[in-house]
Amino acid sequence: MTAKAERPRCITVGRDGERVLYLLGDRLRVFETATGRSRTVAEGVATYATDLRATVAAYTSHTAIHRVRVAEPDATDELTIVGWEPRPDPTGRHLAYRGGRGLHVLLDGADAPMLLAGEENPDVSWGGVDADGAGFGRGRGWWWAPDGTAILAARTDGPHSTSLHLLELDGGWVDVHWDRWVYPYVATASWQDGPPLITVLRRSQSHGLVLAVDPRTGETQVHAELSDPRFVRPVAGTPCHLADGRVLVGSEIAHESYDSRCLFADGTLLTPPNLYVRRVAGRLGPFCTGTPEAGALDPELGDLLVEAGTDPAEQHLYRIRGAIGRGGGLTAQRLTHEPGWHTGHCGGETLVIGSAGLDHPGTRWTVLHRGTPVGRLEDDGAPATLVLPPEPQPRPVLDRVTDRRLPVGVLYPPRHLVGRRLPVLLDLPPDLGGQAVLARADVWEARQLWADAGFAVVAVDPRGSTGVAPSFEKVVHRRLVDLMVADLADAVGELGAKDPDLDLSRVLLRGMGLGGWLAARAVGDRPEVFRGAVVRSPVRSWSELPPVLGERYLGNPEDNTEVWTHHELNRLPDGVRETDAYATVQAELELLRELL
Repeated sequence: MTAKAERPRCITVGRDGERVLYLLGDRLRVFETATGRSRTVAEGVATYATDLRATVAAYTSHTAIHRVRVAEPDATDELTIVGWEPRPDPTGRHLAYRGGRGLHVLLDGADAPMLLAGEENPDVSWGGVDADGAGFGRGRGWWWAPDGTAILAARTDGPHSTSLHLLELDGGWVDVHWDRWVYPYVATASWQDGPPLITVLRRSQSHGLVLAVDPRTGETQVHAELSDPRFVRPVAGTPCHLADGRVLVGSEIAHESYDSRCLFADGTLLTPPNLYVRRVAGRLGPFCTGTPEAGALDPELGDLLVEAGTDPAEQHLYRIRGAIGRGGGLTAQRLTHEPGWHTGHCGGETLVIGSAGLDHPGTRWTVLHRGTPVGRLEDDGAPATLVLPPEPQPRPVLDRVTDRRLPVGVLYPPRHLVGRRLPVLLDLPPDLGGQAVLARADVWEARQLWADAGFAVVAVDPRGSTGVAPSFEKVVHRRLVDLMVADLADAVGELGAKDPDLDLSRVLLRGMGLGGWLAARAVGDRPEVFRGAVVRSPVRSWSELPPVLGERYLGNPEDNTEVWTHHELNRLPDGVRETDAYATVQAELELLRELL
């Protein structure tokens, strides 16, 4: 029997790099880079927020707001406040939170909080995230000013009706001005090292503006235009300010042989065009020189930590300088070299690297300070559930197939004997655009259950998936179901041609949500390829989804009625069995066997 360690999550690195906060289960812990030691500072924490230097943390437990002085042992205050989403200001003095439909602030030294913004109208919400914002992946609706004197807040009073306002703690109020009739969607917003930056989009999502907001007047200045005949998708972590004050924007490049997501600053390309940028993770401080093998980073190579890659199944960390590289070329220093999926967080001279791969379970978090490893984020021996020794890691075979080079992965049953015919099970992701083929063990752990049951489990990233190229992702515009089903069928056909052990007369699918919708449509549209499917809570109508999601892929429903109708799942085809989201694996497995 061995102790199963909980996996770190919700990593935060202070701006000065002295502290790293993270969660282990419901325990909030701090790793101090000076000593290389971790300690627990609070328990019962589901999520938290900190000031800029990670010296103060706030969280909600049982509806009560708690505040922790991270640098002081046992310095936790249970405030007599009921609310949620508490956040200290960047200086650590004040605390703001959402309560009811309004925003509240507890000023430094005050005995009671004050209402900063709120209305009696039940249709109006301050600081919340509406369906439109959620559809763009925007997970918050208010942002502190860097000096803690004001808050940028979203006010929502109905569908496609989000406005932004600058709320000063002394009672001042400024509206943010832009043409909300032409650009109704607020896709991104941030307020960090300069004036607030927002990205607003047309309803068609084919054109957007990156705007800087004057915090005194609320007037906006255009820094960049985003345009695509299909739809615009900003790069996570952008826009943001560079150290020299320029605005970093994530966009795409399609020129000659290049087709990728890149970073620009005032029109200057900063990343090599063969690199697919997924996220800007932060700004790096100066690192000591040394060899890449020792983890040391070259201080001449700029200040951006970027998650990117050239293989869609893998993600690596790169250091990108904020200007044209040596000799006029573009420079990207790769910081991770082991195959797999790497994520990063940084602050000051501290870099935290999370590495997942196919050779070990979970993600391993390594802390580097001034380029030298100083420890790992992990459990310190606290009691954990006793479990059996871990099973061997899944070993999928990753490949690219068809003339479209579709990413695929095949997981065979344990101890499979060559020549034994295997039923095929396509496992589809629940989210549209999500990748199914990744070089990390946790993605394949659940699929191992189906392989153990005797299936050759196949994952495919059809067109419409992220990670390959912008054109690969966007070509499905208004013809999503036709191209995705065709890619699934073509991938299965080529895999069967390569490996005769795959029995193409017994191909099944499984999926949940949008994955269930696609599985059912595949059976209905291509019954000669797909014998059946088991679906969990499938989406039947695209009107069930956030409007921005359907309009992104299918267009405005008022102008594209035929497209929307074509993508409906009016009934489950013969050979499709439905379960709810709580059905057991065993129940789903029995339905799959019935379909064989």
